Amino acid sequence: MSERNADPSARRVTNRWPYISGGITLVLGVVLGLLILQRGNTLPFMIDSEWSEEVFDENRLPFLEWLSYGMNWLGGGIFGAYILPILIVIVLLLIKRPWSALFFAVASLASVGVVQLLKTIVGRARPEEMLVTSDFGSFPSGHSANAATMAVALGIIFPRVWVWAAGAIWVALMMFSRTYLGAHWLTDTIGGALLGAGVVLILWAPFASRISGEPKHKKSAAVPDREEPVL
Repeated sequence: MSERNADPSARRVTNRWPYISGGITLVLGVVLGLLILQRGNTLPFMIDSEWSEEVFDENRLPFLEWLSYGMNWLGGGIFGAYILPILIVIVLLLIKRPWSALFFAVASLASVGVVQLLKTIVGRARPEEMLVTSDFGSFPSGHSANAATMAVALGIIFPRVWVWAAGAIWVALMMFSRTYLGAHWLTDTIGGALLGAGVVLILWAPFASRISGEPKHKKSAAVPDREEPVL
């Protein structure tokens, strides 16, 4: 039913460009990881060192530090990787968007899997001065990947300017917070965002027509449709 209700542009989405754009984004993230691996996993890029010197200095702002601690809790660990996505899936099911819920769940799980695989392969050392406890593997940033996955997926499900704007702010804050806490190099966060977005775009293609065909608004049963009078 939902696929029959899809608009023609959503049906065309399944053909090419999500695979192409998502594939390019995913490949860029993987190539960045390979470049880090080729450098021996311990040597930061110049941009990493310069950015760390700018944000991780002695004159740290308490507001930004506590904001970063909050983003650390919201975007990673059990809450960011599992509880928050599960809550979003439940909300989508409650508003009668089952295909959107399935799409979000699959994208979230796939993103986590890709991130953990690359963490194991690349094995990049984290910055030495960290303010939080983190697991092994600096590249890619799981927090940034989770944030990008959520932002892009919700932007696709709810195609509104404010949703995309809020998602972009969420991803930017997450990326900044990871470097501000010294948990990641800047390129770790860039790689994480690329991988998270790429996974979502690729998975969007087979779900596009079904998501578009889901009812966006529920008509009130108390006010039946009335035919316009014929003049």
